[in-house]
Amino acid sequence: MSSAPSNVAALWRQRVRQTPEQTAFEVPGPGGWRTLTWRDADERVRALAAGLTTLGIARGDRVAILAHTRIEWIFIDFGILCAGAATSTIYPSNTPDEVAFVLEDAGCVAVFVEDAGQLDKLRAESHRLAGVRTTVVIDPVGLEDDGSWLSLEALEARGAAALRAEPTLVDQRIDALGPEDLATLIYTSGTTGRPKGVILCHDNWMMQAEAVSADLQRHVRPDDKQYLFLPLAHSFGKICELIAVAVGVPTAVDGRIDKIVEGLAATRPTILCAVPRVFEKIHNRIAAGARDKGPRAVRVLRWARGVGERRVRAEDAGERLGLRLRLETMVADRLVFRRLRAALGGRIRAFLSGGAPLSLDIAVFFRAAGMIVLEGYGLTETAAASTSNRLDDFTFGTVGRPFEGGEVRIAPDGEVLLRGRHIMRGYWNRPDDTRAVLDPDGWFRSGDLGDLDERGRLRITGRKKDLIITSGGKNIAPLDTEGRVKAAAEPITELVMHGDRRPYCVALVWFDPEVVEARDRKRGVVRSFAEATRDPELRAEVQAVMDSVNTTLASYEQVKKLVFLDHPLDPASGLLTPSMKVKRNLVAERYASDLERVYTDA
Repeated sequence: MSSAPSNVAALWRQRVRQTPEQTAFEVPGPGGWRTLTWRDADERVRALAAGLTTLGIARGDRVAILAHTRIEWIFIDFGILCAGAATSTIYPSNTPDEVAFVLEDAGCVAVFVEDAGQLDKLRAESHRLAGVRTTVVIDPVGLEDDGSWLSLEALEARGAAALRAEPTLVDQRIDALGPEDLATLIYTSGTTGRPKGVILCHDNWMMQAEAVSADLQRHVRPDDKQYLFLPLAHSFGKICELIAVAVGVPTAVDGRIDKIVEGLAATRPTILCAVPRVFEKIHNRIAAGARDKGPRAVRVLRWARGVGERRVRAEDAGERLGLRLRLETMVADRLVFRRLRAALGGRIRAFLSGGAPLSLDIAVFFRAAGMIVLEGYGLTETAAASTSNRLDDFTFGTVGRPFEGGEVRIAPDGEVLLRGRHIMRGYWNRPDDTRAVLDPDGWFRSGDLGDLDERGRLRITGRKKDLIITSGGKNIAPLDTEGRVKAAAEPITELVMHGDRRPYCVALVWFDPEVVEARDRKRGVVRSFAEATRDPELRAEVQAVMDSVNTTLASYEQVKKLVFLDHPLDPASGLLTPSMKVKRNLVAERYASDLERVYTDA
């Protein structure tokens, strides 16, 4: 009997050997979605791994991937690992300077780029990239073969030839890997300056694989399927890879955000990992659809939601549903919730949420609709997940308990401290930064604020660096308030509170262009987005939500004034990280005059 795998490459090999003919992935193509077995996938992974060896890629070398989420990303990632090298991830939205920084800092010797557009980023900074020996292009459409790059197809052909000459080439590389070998360099989102390379070894990911297997194996069904659209450059996306490999759950892969609804309908998954903003958008679109149909539809939606919430409360209390509530549940499901489930493919039974706090109202709404949102918590430095709610053990408003082998404790100042095999080994080439967050006993300072309930479930209350301290000395954690307003105010895409060293809090508000434009189309109104943001009715709707949330807050926590902005917030603004987190320090700088004017006028 073979021993348990000690590295991620060996985990891949074990999955292929256990279930070679089972479906591994579904991918979109010109003729619709097609399936790939684990044997099919392994042929490409091994060809890529062997191809890398022909380029002189050695154990521990860093090889970068600069591409959107697609099946080739997964093949390349595991090809790099099976060659004994380590993957360095780069967001496709990064600027040429940001791309060059990662390649330089990580010391990458090779890079896979998606297409001509991504290749241009390298060419723009070529004077900084002398260490990059090889560039491989996934889709070379429109590129002239000038000898400066190699196509993915050509690399796989080289690898296939190498394997024919030496069939055990890749297995030798896999067997040489140990648990402490570098597996991934994922760079932080850079909310406070230049990103830092997080050193994640094979053992970090193996703990995650073991945790995922332990949690999901109890609940996995023969017809389960995962839908993967998250950025694979992000640690949360890597967890989706592990779900596929460690548990063997077939995974539909398509990172095109504009094709999610179409993809869900075609593939009908049962498991979907997403960030809270996705759930907020789905919820708000439902509310918008009801409003567009008229007052009666709004009343039906509110009634159905109320019915669902009463059912959830009764079930949580272990109470038997009365006849009236059972009948109301059936009617609410037929009128509202069944349609929502059908729009998401009709088979979703579990959402996994991470990356940011999820509104309690949103979580309860989806559960009322028959789809549980399981919120988890982690950081890049913890190889993604540290804690999570489970299908058989969840409490909304918390991010669950730590995985087996992991520990959580709360420091005297409220900071969440984490320890376990999943904790990074440090920051790449930054020993001082490493010592600042990792103590000699292995405890990692997360920078997040939280508390533990009586059953050991973690609740995140804010971020230390985001803490607002008013001129009156009051401490305010803004994330919960911001999340509640965004979840309830359908027209907005972002809200950021401000009030540090000020007598009270105000908030900057960005409207959602899609929602605003859709409303204008329905009303037959033609105007610019900037004009639409000044609509008194639109602003009053958001203000009403803010007023409602304010009634639940202490006086010093309340937002006294909203500052409505007449332009959208998008990655091009430079105010968002690639994982869509707000760079608060840059927001404060960019809008300093607007904020100053609010307090001066008051």
